[in-house]
Amino acid sequence: MKIRNLLLGIFCLLLWFPVDMSAQTLNAIYMNYIRSNNKLAIQHMNEYGIPASIKLAQALLESKAGTSELARNHNNHFGIKCSSNWTGPCAMYADDTPTDRFRIYSNIRESYEDHSLFLQQNSRYRMLFDFEPRDYISWAKGLQQCGYATDRNYADKLIRLIEAYKLDRYDVQVGRSKEPVYVPSQRPIYTDHGLVYVLAGERDSYTQIAADLGFKPKEIAKFNETPVNFPLSKGTVVYLQKKLKKVERTYYEHVVKSGESMHSISQLYGIQMAILYKLNQKKSNYVPMDGDVLRLQ
Repeated sequence: MKIRNLLLGIFCLLLWFPVDMSAQTLNAIYMNYIRSNNKLAIQHMNEYGIPASIKLAQALLESKAGTSELARNHNNHFGIKCSSNWTGPCAMYADDTPTDRFRIYSNIRESYEDHSLFLQQNSRYRMLFDFEPRDYISWAKGLQQCGYATDRNYADKLIRLIEAYKLDRYDVQVGRSKEPVYVPSQRPIYTDHGLVYVLAGERDSYTQIAADLGFKPKEIAKFNETPVNFPLSKGTVVYLQKKLKKVERTYYEHVVKSGESMHSISQLYGIQMAILYKLNQKKSNYVPMDGDVLRLQ
């Protein structure tokens, strides 16, 4: 098997199907829920900055791993109640009072989306986003401090779930990680925007990177939309797969800085250059100027 295939295979296993031999002693229902929804949690981590570990732990706790009546009947996996600004349907369940009203969703994805927006758009939870994305302990304590639940042990329960099921392993994909997710032959592999990439070293080249990782130089050049002999400087991002047609929702526009090009901007967000030109209704001869505002959505 080529190093390339081994690399990408291991990367996928690390992100989507992590195996823990101690899982045999853990709750099978919880494990199945995590396997089914970890990819969705990672997606929301990248879009909204909420740790996937926190997302999964809250869902496990609030919905009893999807087995609660509220989750089974109404797809509410985070116990979010109806508020004055909620325009959707509600269901009545006994909680803090006998007649509490909870939000109803059409599917689990709607529940995850509303939970992210609930935290992001509510000033009550603004302090949470000052914490590091991988600091699940501060996030757990912050949720309790902000009053997400009335349970005085809410933070401890979240932390125990995260550590028992090693949910923090899913936090590796937030932002452009400073730590590699895999290091084959001393060539660290990173992730950003859901894309796999490496950082060029001194006097590096596509040819050397390709040789190290089992790619062809032309493949890497194509992924990065450059000629094969494109000069690399130390720290240059080199993607190992095709760039995206759509960036994450947290990025809406980019203000051009002096020296930036359409290529450097496309590399920054992992978006294909053709899409960047199309979004901004620019021709291929357009040269961005300092202060120009470019759409990313």
